[in-house]
Amino acid sequence: MKKSKKIYLETYGCQMNFSDSEIVASILTHEGYDYTSDLATADIIFINTCSIRENAEERVRKRLQYFKSLKKKNPGLMIGLLGCMADRTKTALVEEEHLLDMIVGPDSYRHLPLLLEQVGTGRRAIDTILSADETYADITPVRLDTNGVSAFISIMRGCENYCTYCVVPSTRGQERSRDAGSIVSETRDLFNRGYREVTLLGQNVNSYHWVSPEGIIDFSRLLENVAGVNPLMRIRFATSHPKDIPDRLLYTIAKYDNICKSIHLPVQSGSDHMLTLMNRKYTREQYMERVGAIRRIIPDCAISTDIITGFCRETEEDHQHTISLMDWASYDFAFMFKYSERPQTLAAETLKDSVPEEIKERRLKEIIDLQQKLSFESNKHDLGKIFSILIEGESKRSKAHYFGRNTQNKVVIFPKTEAGPGDYITTKIIRFTSATLIAEVVTP
Repeated sequence: MKKSKKIYLETYGCQMNFSDSEIVASILTHEGYDYTSDLATADIIFINTCSIRENAEERVRKRLQYFKSLKKKNPGLMIGLLGCMADRTKTALVEEEHLLDMIVGPDSYRHLPLLLEQVGTGRRAIDTILSADETYADITPVRLDTNGVSAFISIMRGCENYCTYCVVPSTRGQERSRDAGSIVSETRDLFNRGYREVTLLGQNVNSYHWVSPEGIIDFSRLLENVAGVNPLMRIRFATSHPKDIPDRLLYTIAKYDNICKSIHLPVQSGSDHMLTLMNRKYTREQYMERVGAIRRIIPDCAISTDIITGFCRETEEDHQHTISLMDWASYDFAFMFKYSERPQTLAAETLKDSVPEEIKERRLKEIIDLQQKLSFESNKHDLGKIFSILIEGESKRSKAHYFGRNTQNKVVIFPKTEAGPGDYITTKIIRFTSATLIAEVVTP
């Protein structure tokens, strides 16, 4: 096989998937393949998938049908499916999607060069074996379609929380943390290359655990080490589990100016009944106590969340408990979804998806409507405030404006100045919507 073939990567799902795509690009470019962002020039197409929600899989299947039309025109085109969907649905995909040359799970990316050689001999390649220790710690990701300012760093893989609705433990395997030294080194390398913000990624970053010669490094200590690379490097992270967010971590966030004051704390439901069925391992009261600790220790911290409505056996009373918790917490932002049953989950095996679709739709609308009000009120409180913004790039709506985010992870739009992407600039909020802050540039 000629090693000058061009690979095209298309990614669906969460930030972890985008990080994985950068690892894939690094592995293959190291072997002599070329990366292209132009689908029309590709010799090999990889689609990196997500199985967390049904609509993500539906989008992938529709996309595969389009790729099938490309392959009819170019029989030599290779098409591979990567990621969680590859692992979860490999048998069905082999039977249904005859155009696929490769099906490769998230722990098998190092094998891609050999798998491509196998496909080059006319044989289909499937490798979805999960690993107990793969973290890709020694691989420097190729930053794909980057703004040159912000980057993702994967600090751990897998999950062992076993929420009943979630496929991650079965598709990404057991939890394992990456060498802390390699994370700090990657952060330093990114800073030296001009990046000014990193997001540390893991299914549950709070449970990060690395045993070093100097002792145990937990997530709080890792944050300190990464923040110490340079005060101009902003640090974000996702995602936190409410059962694993101790005061020590909150004090660390409060201590360092370059650790952003924004915590994503998924609640999923405000009902103890639902939380038990979801196996979330905390109660409503315990969740509220952690939110209270965040407000006390980091008063200016933004809190965002995930909410699932219409989970198995959810009653109207359960729904109202979620509404009341949202009102109490006054979330700055939320990702909101109606429940869709995922195969290979405990919920699919032991619980009936019993809430009618029309009720799910109505409850979701109520949750979205409330969150829009909460986001509007949150942004209203920022009117007149001064924020240091890291410029990320040009606004999508106006070539005369830049956009960036403040420490609370809110998008801020402001007029262009002599400063540019990667620079910090001081702004004053003069207008707002429920989604965006509009600012003027001020002299610090």
